[in-house]
Amino acid sequence: MNFPVLSAITFIPLLGSLIVFFLPKDKKNWIRWTSTILSLVPLGLSLYIYAIVRENPGEMQFQEVYSWIPSANIYYRMGVDGLSAIMLVLTALLSTLCYYYSIYTIEKRVKEYYFLFLLLQVGMSGVFVSLDFIFFYVFWEIGLVPMYLLIGVWGGKNRIYASIKFFLYTLTGSVAMLLAIIAVYLTTGTFNILEAAAAQPFAENFAMAAAAFWAFFIAFAIKVPVFPFHTWLPDAHTEAPTTGSVILAGVLLKLGAYGLIRIVLPLFPKPFAFYSYNVPIIPILAVISIVYGALVCMAQWDLKRLIAYSSVSHMGYVTLGISAAVAGSALNGGEDAVSSAILALNGASLQLFTHGIITGGLFFLVGMIYDRAHTRMLKDYGGLGNKVPYYYGIMMVTGFASLGLPGLAGFWSEFFVFRGTFGVLPVFAMIGVVGIVFTAAYILWKIIQHIFLGEFDQDKWDEATHHAELTDMATFEKVTMWPLVILMVLVGLYPTVVVGLLNGVSTVLLSN
Repeated sequence: MNFPVLSAITFIPLLGSLIVFFLPKDKKNWIRWTSTILSLVPLGLSLYIYAIVRENPGEMQFQEVYSWIPSANIYYRMGVDGLSAIMLVLTALLSTLCYYYSIYTIEKRVKEYYFLFLLLQVGMSGVFVSLDFIFFYVFWEIGLVPMYLLIGVWGGKNRIYASIKFFLYTLTGSVAMLLAIIAVYLTTGTFNILEAAAAQPFAENFAMAAAAFWAFFIAFAIKVPVFPFHTWLPDAHTEAPTTGSVILAGVLLKLGAYGLIRIVLPLFPKPFAFYSYNVPIIPILAVISIVYGALVCMAQWDLKRLIAYSSVSHMGYVTLGISAAVAGSALNGGEDAVSSAILALNGASLQLFTHGIITGGLFFLVGMIYDRAHTRMLKDYGGLGNKVPYYYGIMMVTGFASLGLPGLAGFWSEFFVFRGTFGVLPVFAMIGVVGIVFTAAYILWKIIQHIFLGEFDQDKWDEATHHAELTDMATFEKVTMWPLVILMVLVGLYPTVVVGLLNGVSTVLLSN
């Protein structure tokens, strides 16, 4: 029997949470380092899977199938392809960095914090490897409560409001998804995601297919989030602790987009194509998310809230790319339409990874300056470039990656999305490109100029921060950012390191 590597990646954090549970709460360093060191195991295993899956990324590999609830036809079913492998690496990497960063920044209720964070990692990893609808739903829900508590206990002054809003929005989507899962099972007779996709539920009844499609779509769109389901996100990000914002932007938002690609696209290609091309509701929502999110960033003076709204904009590229891929694969436009569809889906999938490392890095950087200044208002800064040159350099690289500068990771995902979308939905591509211009504006004007450029005003700094000591990045902060910056440059210079896996998945999904 082969070693169950996917189960190990998923449940080793659960083992870690149990160990933390039984450690004395006054042994804070034991708890911190045990969690951090143990998280290296899923990270190492996910990198191993990445290396193996590269050989045939379009095939579902490392499958584990066990009967779980035979009377209900529910199986413990796991598997991984190129997309899942990339998302496992992202989840494990950001989780490890959050555990490490928290060693030096979390003092309040350390035991409970690490216990909840480890449970959250179980839920996130489980979603990316689940091949059974009920299994998928269980892991989807597992992450809800830990994130609610991380915001509600370790968040800012409006944390209770933000955490309840996050919980209610996500739970509403979960209810819609559960109803759709039951409908698919009653039609296909299976909870197996791959078998259900092959059976094409409601293929002869467009009205029923459309109803199930929208139930799934809304559940995942809330998580992405797609306009107008986005209003929970800025509050959750603003009030969450630094690591909560990192994992929320870096991984949790990706669960919704992953659901669109893994479940909605293969199960409901006709309704998806209809509402992407014939009645283009989905690309309309996508370009609104892109442009509206970027415009709201221009109006923000709270740095963390600005980065939060940037996620609404950047995740709009994902939705646009997926809708263009579905529309292109459904058109009888020959090889050009198929090629454009695959490129668009490659870009959307790549954006999941690049947005995770870039925006995760931005939230780390926001937390670092806030720990010093105790203010996030951009008008309180100015002229910090000479005072904190290392921090300035890291922020420049991360900010330029976010605005899509060629040579950095953010460029390729946006390029593939728009190159593919122009071949299928050219009007929406032209509207969406406007978001890139606004992104460059708020990164350069709001962040780079207001924080780092100009003369440093000591009196203004003292008044705004109550004489806070301004120091450059500490060693632990540099170590936290190094892996993310290296990936931004590596993927920017050689995107095939990720796209090589994603292209195989896109080709398989759009050829079925």
